[in-house]
Amino acid sequence: MRIDFNDFTGFLDGERIECVTLRNSAGIKACFCNWGARLLQLWTPDARGDRADVALGYPSLDGYRKGHAEMGAFIGRFANRIAHGRFALDGKTYRLDCNDGENHLHGGRGGTMRRVFAVSRPRENEALFRVRLGDGEDGYPGNLELAVSYALTDDDRLRMVATATADRATPVNFCNHAYFNLARDADILDHWLTINADAFTPVDESLIPSGEIRPVAGTPFDFRSPARIGERIGERDEQLRFGQGYDHNFVLNKNGPCNADGETLAARVFAPSSGRRMELWTSEPGLQFYSGNRLGGSPVPGRRPLTHRSGFCLETQHYPDSVNRPEFPKVILRPGEDYSSSTSFFFGTGEFHDDAL
Repeated sequence: MRIDFNDFTGFLDGERIECVTLRNSAGIKACFCNWGARLLQLWTPDARGDRADVALGYPSLDGYRKGHAEMGAFIGRFANRIAHGRFALDGKTYRLDCNDGENHLHGGRGGTMRRVFAVSRPRENEALFRVRLGDGEDGYPGNLELAVSYALTDDDRLRMVATATADRATPVNFCNHAYFNLARDADILDHWLTINADAFTPVDESLIPSGEIRPVAGTPFDFRSPARIGERIGERDEQLRFGQGYDHNFVLNKNGPCNADGETLAARVFAPSSGRRMELWTSEPGLQFYSGNRLGGSPVPGRRPLTHRSGFCLETQHYPDSVNRPEFPKVILRPGEDYSSSTSFFFGTGEFHDDAL
């Protein structure tokens, strides 16, 4: 379904809503909105050359506001969960909005997903989004200047780069929350997935990490060799029960080769029914794999039915609740430091060769 950009433009709370479209020579097209620096659509060819949108979403801005607001958005100031909506930093305890049961999720009821970014086009193939997050906004300390760049290149790569600075110590953990379905299938269970991780972080019933780094070997979380997403999702496993499927952070192997941008291979996905494939490289230490377990029942219809497991997310980020786990990679940005994160999505067709990681 091709969206009408008139349904995404205008003003929201006095701020102008705008859309940007990027194209490359291979026929890939990516569409963005500055409400949440959001990926709206991503058109890629299948094995027969037919283009289709592989990103889930809504046909209007109102759909995102009333439905899954995280869909396609740039998430922060802290992606994923913070236990009990609180953390201590430099001797002070900060309390955040608890919008996921007793926990804080994806920046709370506000967050960057609901902010209007300033948007510009530094280059023909790039969209740059900027926003200033104020001291105390959503409960976080410090003024934070954030820039998010999306570039679509002729090597069939969509590259996302985020940079930030702050005037006080503050937690930062950003990601893009796009949902993908690389085929016309009703769900993503027949997609083949490979994740470059020897371990994951198990969680409790509220999806907060225990602090353990658990090997994936011998568990349904072993995607080091390609496996169907639906192959083991129904197994009797406590972690799958807690997540209602996959909703877990994988500890990425970072000792392998890097690309020219310093990113390491994180995951590969292949959809047999369309022949599309996606490869993901990132500078981030973690990858949250979410199998769309809580999709469905949306108050506004999507461009395709947003049904149970109709899309998957591969969110490159730091580990959940890292702000309360000093043993996890650090997430505190201090004055004088520069935050930088990059992730590249490569798109193509045909099965991967030597897919095991």
